[in-house]
Formats: sequence, C-alpha cells, structure tokens
Amino acid sequence: MTTTARALLVPRTGDSSVLEVRGVEVPPPAPGEVQVEVAAVGVNFIDVYQRQGVYPLQTPFVACSEGAGTVTALGDGVSEVAVGDRVAWGQGLGAAATVANRAADSLVPVPAGLGLDVAAAAMLQGMTAHYLVTSTYAVHEGTSALVHAAAGGVGQLLVQMVTARGGRVIATAGSPDKLEIARRLGAAATIDYTQSSDLAAEVRKANGGKGVDVVYDGVGKSTFDASLASLRPRGMMVLFGGASGQVPPFDIQRLNSGGSLFLTRPTLGHYIATREELLERGTSVLGDLASGALELEIGGRYSFDDAKQAYDDLEGRRTTGKLLLVP
Repeated sequence: MTTTARALLVPRTGDSSVLEVRGVEVPPPAPGEVQVEVAAVGVNFIDVYQRQGVYPLQTPFVACSEGAGTVTALGDGVSEVAVGDRVAWGQGLGAAATVANRAADSLVPVPAGLGLDVAAAAMLQGMTAHYLVTSTYAVHEGTSALVHAAAGGVGQLLVQMVTARGGRVIATAGSPDKLEIARRLGAAATIDYTQSSDLAAEVRKANGGKGVDVVYDGVGKSTFDASLASLRPRGMMVLFGGASGQVPPFDIQRLNSGGSLFLTRPTLGHYIATREELLERGTSVLGDLASGALELEIGGRYSFDDAKQAYDDLEGRRTTGKLLLVP
C-alpha cells in the first residue's frame, strides 16, 4: 500500500531558498528494498552541491543521502535485514522524508545502545574519515597530518582517528573555540587560519620545520595553495571537499616543483563499492561510537521546516560538529 510521507524537496537548482516541504507518495518497497521510518537525517555539503547543480541531478528530487531509522516493511528477496531492525545509511538520495525506501544492501545495522540520531550523524562523515585515514593515506605511528576545518563534522572525526593510529595532527579552524575543540580531541598543534598571513609557514613551524606527510582538506579553494605548500616531498594532498568553493584548474607541474607531490580527489562511493567494504567501514565507525572509543558532536537539530536555516548555517561555517534534520 502506498504511504504518504512528508519530505524535503529540491524543486529546482539554486540556493537554500528553493527548498520546499511537501507531501509525497511512497510506494511499497520494490524487490531488494526496505521501507524505513526515518528518525534522523544528516546534513552534508554534498546536499549543497546537488541542490546547486554542481553535481547535476534531475529535479525535483527528495534531498539528502544520509539517515537512520527503523525498518517497517520488506520488499521481495530481502535477507540483509528484518522488520524492526534499526539501520543507518550514508548514500542514495531521498533520505529527507518521514518514510523512505532504501536498498537493503546499502544499510548498516545500528548497535544496541547507540541512538539513531548519532548513527544518522555518523554514516557519511564517519565512513569518510575512516577511508581517508585507512585507505587513501594509511596513517601509522609517526604520521604528521594537517587537518583543515578540524572542528567540523569530518574534521573532528579525522583528528580522533589520526591520533588513535599514532599520528600527530596539526589542526586549523576559524576561531579560538573551534581550536579548543580540536585540542580536546587530540590535536598536537592548532592554527587559526583567519589570523594567519602565511598558513604553510605556520604549519611547517608546528611540524618542526618540515612539511607534513598528508593534508586532509575538505575546504577546497581557499586552502588549496597553502595545503600544497605544507607538504613534504612526496607528501599527499587529499582534497575531499570544497566548502569554500571548487578548486580551479591548475598547472600540474606544481606537483613536480613542490617535491613530486601526490594529489587525490576521493569520494566515499568508491570506498564502499562492495557490501563487504560498506559493512567493514560502517560497523567499525558505529561500533567505536557505541563503545565510546570515538566521540561525535551533534552541533544542531533542525525540523524539515527549518532546513533552509540548517544549510545557511552549514554553508556559512557557523557550526561545529554535525547537523541533523529531525522529521
């Protein structure tokens, strides 16, 4: 039977003012799908890129890709989960609804004792931080890492994961309060980028006069040049987002002159391409949260009706931690 749900829609590309809350009809789950009563939805920069048309999608569409909830119905052939299971996911449009159909093989079980809001907050950013430190650049004892926007959702998790693997974090953020968050989570050195006239020089000073092994940069345009200049010879620049804007084309000879540098622009989908890899990363992140080995800050909860404010706060970099939409 078709279910009527309340959903956050993107009717056309544009800024946050285009967002609309409407009723939508949700059909019974198709083969391989389950229907979920959604408890919480993650707010992410990929939502912004999709809404703006940076990542082109056919409009209208139901926003957001990350959430958690309780399974209420199964489509044919589903064996991964059962009705009543608490599940979370980090990929696939359509999460921002009170009821949503999700592919069963995209779901990760939520451990007992972990809130669904925390699970929703952790999936995309948690698995992103996980693949960045375990696969894109495998952090080990003694690794020196520069983490930009270290008080943000991914940034806080990166600081903890790098430190837990024996790495040393130099963290940047835009205010004393945000720098204190990074220090509390384990950063060995912190830099206020708004007060810096030569960010790369400050990074090198904080690293004993040497360039760092790896830069984790989700800020993009405004930090890219300093990030490259902060690396040691054969260091790796990991550009995983563009909160300040997309990086324009540049002369790749800069990688040569900078010391045979590596540059990668990874995305989560390529690091959870199989069910096995999804479960490995998802269960690791959720398990660490449930055990207390990993800490996650929820920086704000917004209703669907206040979604515009949530995205304005995110894009304006006025937040710390993870933002949620709560149906």
